[in-house]
Amino acid sequence: MKKLFAVALLIAFLGSASGYAQTIEITRNASTPSIPGGKEYFTGRVVVDPLYPATAQTGATTGLVTFAPGARTAWHTHPAGQLLIVQSGKGWVQQDGQARQVINPGDVIWIPANTRHWHGATANNGMSHIAVSYMKDGQNVIWKEQVTDKQYNPE
Repeated sequence: MKKLFAVALLIAFLGSASGYAQTIEITRNASTPSIPGGKEYFTGRVVVDPLYPATAQTGATTGLVTFAPGARTAWHTHPAGQLLIVQSGKGWVQQDGQARQVINPGDVIWIPANTRHWHGATANNGMSHIAVSYMKDGQNVIWKEQVTDKQYNPE
């Protein structure tokens, strides 16, 4: 009975998925130009490599964000949440009102909707992560003020 249910579920899933993607789409490496992180949204040297734009099917923007040592985002929120997947280096992430946390390659960070936070490299090491920012009402991020040096590194 379980096997029959699993097969029926798989058929239903495959049938519904076929309405979205008709063919595999490949975005070739380096086919979109890198974008320097804007000074109104970042402190320090940051490079954003767009990976895939939000579509009706994905509902999220994706990008590889590379932070030089000491670089970080401004405080911000995401109306529908954000997923970070650390690729290299060592970084920090902090939710407003909580302690800063270390993040390392392989770590996956879920940031709930409307959670005020920042993330970036540590003071001595660069860090890269893939950012998946989910869309709500056409918006994926709401930027706030810059993270001060004392907030960034309170030691």
